[in-house]
Amino acid sequence: MLNRKWYLLFAILAVMLSMSACSRRLRGGNTTTISRLDTIKSRGKLVCGVSGQLPGFSFVKANGEYAGLDVDVCRAIAAAIFDDPKKVEYRNLNAKERFTAVQTGEVDILSRNTTWTFSRDTSTGMEFAPVIFYDGQGIMVRKNSNIKNLEDLKGKSVCTQTGTTNEQNLADQMRQRGISYKPIVFEDVNTVFTTYEQGRCEAITSDRSQLVSRRTTLSKPNEHTVLDLLISKEPLAPAVKNGDTKWFDVVKWTINSLINAEELGVNSQNVNQLANSSNPEIKRLLGTEGDLGKAAGLSNDFVKRIIIHVGNYSEVYDRNLGKNSELKLERGKNKLWNQGGILFAPPFR
Repeated sequence: MLNRKWYLLFAILAVMLSMSACSRRLRGGNTTTISRLDTIKSRGKLVCGVSGQLPGFSFVKANGEYAGLDVDVCRAIAAAIFDDPKKVEYRNLNAKERFTAVQTGEVDILSRNTTWTFSRDTSTGMEFAPVIFYDGQGIMVRKNSNIKNLEDLKGKSVCTQTGTTNEQNLADQMRQRGISYKPIVFEDVNTVFTTYEQGRCEAITSDRSQLVSRRTTLSKPNEHTVLDLLISKEPLAPAVKNGDTKWFDVVKWTINSLINAEELGVNSQNVNQLANSSNPEIKRLLGTEGDLGKAAGLSNDFVKRIIIHVGNYSEVYDRNLGKNSELKLERGKNKLWNQGGILFAPPFR
């Protein structure tokens, strides 16, 4: 009888320990309670995977500093965590290796003009943050090529990068239209554009923003044109490893902060003044009311930190892609939802 009682006691303890372990599991099956956010804080810097070769999104300036929309996302996250946008280590990743770098923990976040798709969200172990740029795939050709549309590409060679949605999108469009063409694909994006510039392919396809960006790096940019057509929708968004809600929330709400700040008229020039605003939405956004930041493992004024160091979405866009940049890209769909665009963020409450 005594042995049976001890047996039952041990069995109950085993079940309780098992339930305790399960309760500590993060979404995705990880058994550790340590979030990536805790690791980043302990390390003292954010490790951010970028392209490093795309003006306007992520590239290295003459002084060795990284710049671009994707880079500013990383700077904003560092500002939210450390109150210092410089506490970021950037790692250049090509299209093929970018997801592996996230999955293995080589980088904390992928901020690299990456399209959010069903398969990437479900089968690669990725969690996509809010869209930071709504794009579409385009085609660039030489102005004297007489190529005006997809039908004009019949029998012609088209350069693109393997491991991207661009390769499949073009194949789908051409198959649907019954147009035969010669795909020329390379893993390295620089090789793709070099091959096109050398005349070894008659057209090149990529995200339209990337074509506009890379055209500026060609030896004779005025001899090339980006056709006025889009063959896909490309919502570009940062991504983190699946299964860490705490870290994902920080990334997600950092981006939402940039968008909400613009909507509420909060920018790097007036943020200190508006910290004393009577507007309850602004008070919650800037942390002078409530504990929203604390609930995310950040300081309550984390948005104020972001805006002071990086600016709101409008400032980030204009600096890297818009009117204050070399690219001069119109915002188009990337305008706020109440200004004719589709950019939208959940409220701070």
